[in-house]
Amino acid sequence: MTSATAPAQASSAPAAPAAAADDAFTGRRAFAFLIMVFGMFMAILDIQIVSASLAEIQAGLGAGPDEISWVQTSYLIAEVVMIPLSGFLARMMSTRILFTLAAAGFTLSSLACAGSSSIGEMILWRGLQGFLGGGMIPSVFAAAFTIIPPARRNIVSPMIGLVATLAPTVGPTVGGYLSHAFSWHWLFLVNVIPGIGVTVGAFLLIDFDRPNWKLFDRFDWWGLLALAAFLGGMEYVLEEGPSNDWFADEAVAILAVVMVVGGIVSFWRALTRDEPIVDLSAYRDTNFTVGSVFSFVMGIGLYGLTYLYPLYLGRVRGYDSLMIGETVFVSGLAMFIMAPIAGFLSSKLDLRVMLMGGFLLFAASTWMLTGLTDQWDFGELLLPQVLRGMALMTCMVPINNLALGTLTPDKMKGGSGLYNLTRNLGGAVGLAIINQLLSDRQALHYDRLAESVSWSNPEAVSQLSAMGANLAANGITDDRAALAQMVGKVTGQAMVMSFIDVFFLIALLFAGLSVTALAMRKPAPRGGGGGGGH
Repeated sequence: MTSATAPAQASSAPAAPAAAADDAFTGRRAFAFLIMVFGMFMAILDIQIVSASLAEIQAGLGAGPDEISWVQTSYLIAEVVMIPLSGFLARMMSTRILFTLAAAGFTLSSLACAGSSSIGEMILWRGLQGFLGGGMIPSVFAAAFTIIPPARRNIVSPMIGLVATLAPTVGPTVGGYLSHAFSWHWLFLVNVIPGIGVTVGAFLLIDFDRPNWKLFDRFDWWGLLALAAFLGGMEYVLEEGPSNDWFADEAVAILAVVMVVGGIVSFWRALTRDEPIVDLSAYRDTNFTVGSVFSFVMGIGLYGLTYLYPLYLGRVRGYDSLMIGETVFVSGLAMFIMAPIAGFLSSKLDLRVMLMGGFLLFAASTWMLTGLTDQWDFGELLLPQVLRGMALMTCMVPINNLALGTLTPDKMKGGSGLYNLTRNLGGAVGLAIINQLLSDRQALHYDRLAESVSWSNPEAVSQLSAMGANLAANGITDDRAALAQMVGKVTGQAMVMSFIDVFFLIALLFAGLSVTALAMRKPAPRGGGGGGGH
């Protein structure tokens, strides 16, 4: 009898920690987590909310064309520095204090942005807003994998994935609507009331861990300076390089040197100090390393397509910011609908197969865009956008679980910062490459098309004559007007062809990487997660 009951007792033993984890995940913690998710939504939304309304901000502040881009760049540079730093700060301050201070500072800097009277003030407050917003994003990912039992992650993971992908996608839509319906000030004022609620809720409800103030005595100030030089320099070079002929621009060249020196010092201090501000030990986990590669490529696809759709609609179709927002909103709607489906699938399918399927679906949606013409409108873009939204959610849920699900709790905070950093860096690198490709390929296609548009080409001569006749019927008799119209047509076609080239390469990248998902291992269900690192 004893021998018969022993195995039964042994087999039921692993369920005890899981039950304890469920008991530790109280209603208070669930509500605290929802507040954190909303704070993360605000921070990620603000990356793109101004992108469609820079012209309105430029006019309101009297800024020059070279200055206005810094409204976006200052936010991105500051945020990318804070994201990896947040892991150390969360261990030192605790999640509660870090998130509360970040939310409060984000709210106050949003108010200051709205009250800016010059471009200098706007850049300063926008940078502070990005730095503090970056403190909220990794905390949510870390909390999801430390306080939430594995059995409930199929509900939570889609929520996080939805926020991480939906916020930057709908940012231009929200920004375009606010600036049209009210004024550009509301791009920032919209954060104030929710920000106060997030700050108060985080202070009262978050109880996941305890501060370790002794870490302050071991804070690596030189490491922080090197990290800021490395990531800040990289972000600047990637943002400004494509439009300034890269190293031909003195500022880009100097910042590139700063980036290299900062990178060498950052890695040296991270690998030699007992308490580095950026802990790279999470990369010893194969899943985390491969997952970070997927996260990097996800950043290229997420931010790249969020950039390319509005760029096509604005440059080729001549849409204003509100019309662009209304057109690209489809992807956000598809993500919202797909989120619960992705959660259900993650509990039924092998996550590696689901991730591979999501990347292939994203590749298919982008491949459809290789048939682009200068006449494509909402109808033609509808299916690619829907499939893209579905693909992003199908990718994001398994990639989060696979990359972070095998990390030990003590590596979770630092790993979460690094994981989010790779997505942002993927976006920055992707946008730099995309802009360079668009410029180079447009010039190449223009030269090739111009070779065939000559007086020896009967079709070209016929079209030029038709343009001249049409202009003459409207009272324009200058022969140069028809030539200018022909140049504009060739330029437009070259631009569309450059878009097609970029879409083809993105589709190829996602399709090629998809098979790498099989190199990861499926996280084994484990019962931890309730303690939160007390």
